[in-house]
Amino acid sequence: MANASGKKGLWGIEQLTVRSLILGAVGSAVITASSMYIALRMGALPWPTIFVAVLSMTVLKLLGNTDLREISIAQTAMSAGAMVAGGMAFTLPGLWIAGVWSGPQVFADHWWEVLAIALAGTVFGALMTWWLRPKYIEQSALPYPIGKAAAQTLITGDQGGRKAQLLFGAMGFSAVFTYLRDSLGLFPGALSVRWFTARRVDVGVMLSPMALGIGYLIGPLATGVWFLGAVLAYLLIVPVGPAVGLLASTEAAVAFKDTLGLGLMVGTGVGIVIAFVLNLWKKGRAGRNGVEAEKSGAPKKRGISSRTLQSGGVLLAYLFSLVAGLPPLAAVLLVGGVFVATAMAATITGETGINPMEIFGIIILLAIRALVPVTTTAAFFIAACVAIACGYAGDILNDYKSGHILKANPQAQFVSELIGGLVGTVVATVAMIALITRYGGVGTEYLPAPQAKAVTQMVHGLGDPVVFGSAVAVGALLYLTKVPAMTLGIGMYLPFALSGTVFLGGLTRLVYQRRKPSAANDGDVVASGLFGGEGIVGVTIAIISMLTGA
Repeated sequence: MANASGKKGLWGIEQLTVRSLILGAVGSAVITASSMYIALRMGALPWPTIFVAVLSMTVLKLLGNTDLREISIAQTAMSAGAMVAGGMAFTLPGLWIAGVWSGPQVFADHWWEVLAIALAGTVFGALMTWWLRPKYIEQSALPYPIGKAAAQTLITGDQGGRKAQLLFGAMGFSAVFTYLRDSLGLFPGALSVRWFTARRVDVGVMLSPMALGIGYLIGPLATGVWFLGAVLAYLLIVPVGPAVGLLASTEAAVAFKDTLGLGLMVGTGVGIVIAFVLNLWKKGRAGRNGVEAEKSGAPKKRGISSRTLQSGGVLLAYLFSLVAGLPPLAAVLLVGGVFVATAMAATITGETGINPMEIFGIIILLAIRALVPVTTTAAFFIAACVAIACGYAGDILNDYKSGHILKANPQAQFVSELIGGLVGTVVATVAMIALITRYGGVGTEYLPAPQAKAVTQMVHGLGDPVVFGSAVAVGALLYLTKVPAMTLGIGMYLPFALSGTVFLGGLTRLVYQRRKPSAANDGDVVASGLFGGEGIVGVTIAIISMLTGA
């Protein structure tokens, strides 16, 4: 089984094979489409790394004559488009929410703009991950828990193919369930509680295997905080606020809880920036010589990281941003903003496994708007480019971590991630517009897109500056004290039914881990199949609907 490791591969790059690229590209298309659906419908996007690790291992083992390094390279391509989809889904739907875009003609009129800004973010992300890889993976040795888990999954393997059976069994169940629900309409998308509905309080449970799977993967602590946000918003602020006269109406209560949730989310981003700056300051005091040695080592790693390639890639990304319609000065500022935001995203992802990409997009957008005026469309494109680059960087650095453990060739991973990312960018563009067209817009029960709603509020102004500012301060303080304020804010934004089902998934993990702690990884595989199956079928239905007009 030394096929992928001991010989010169494709284009003279060791370990790079044709089949790993083909499998990675096809897998990237499927995973990207699924991720777009998940991000728009759930308001969250779990890392696809473990899912694609099992998937690539299963397929390549069936083909035969493979090893863990070839599997790791295929996995890198497969996952590359997922966070591109996340960066787009968390920002660009704001163009529909704001009323800038609408109607079935959006694809024909604007697909090239969306594709251009997504390509800019993808190229930025690819270059930044390659530049950061030596420092963050080899020298600083950040843990990157998701990448470590993926490597361990591959190392453990599965002699009898049991993990593959669990993965595809769960995926098949979820796919059939979604088809019966969304295409045949045999049962509703959610069950509501009539007593609450009569009192204009939206409380219920979403019938979604994907939401259960996401809750299981996130775990009981995060889903508990998420659900707490929903309880505070929908069972306290919305009904009690108007009843006791603190808020003028139910509509005012909804606006209040939205502003509060947004402030907590943005405050988390501010807290991340503060922590990042403090960390740099501490390292600078600890010894500049060591820092300089790390910096000087990074650009000298292998020929692929030459200054010519770096400069050419930055120029290409800059040109893509101009094609998308950004003013030249704003595009220049975007280059600098992406550099800073991606480094922060890489750090927080490496330390915690969490990547709040849309918050980084909001922060850089606010900074650029403070310096130069931009149109509404350009504002969303700036946030999207930053979010895509940050999401892409976090995902690929997880793959670099996994590859480093498995001794995969980083040059082969770089080529693989670039091809997978480019395929994913095209698929994400089509999938996003198809889904929004299919469901008649964004912000509905089907596509709540809370992160895009947050970006829209930042573009159009805030509801109550005092409430927002206070929430930002609280969010930053909570983050610095290790409290997940962003998760609390997301719970205030998303529909209660979704939050309730996600919470049930988290409780399921808690019970399962206590009863069968040795089989926790099996649960991760099943959960990955649940959200993968619903995501794939949901996007397929949407694309067919867009093409047929049904």
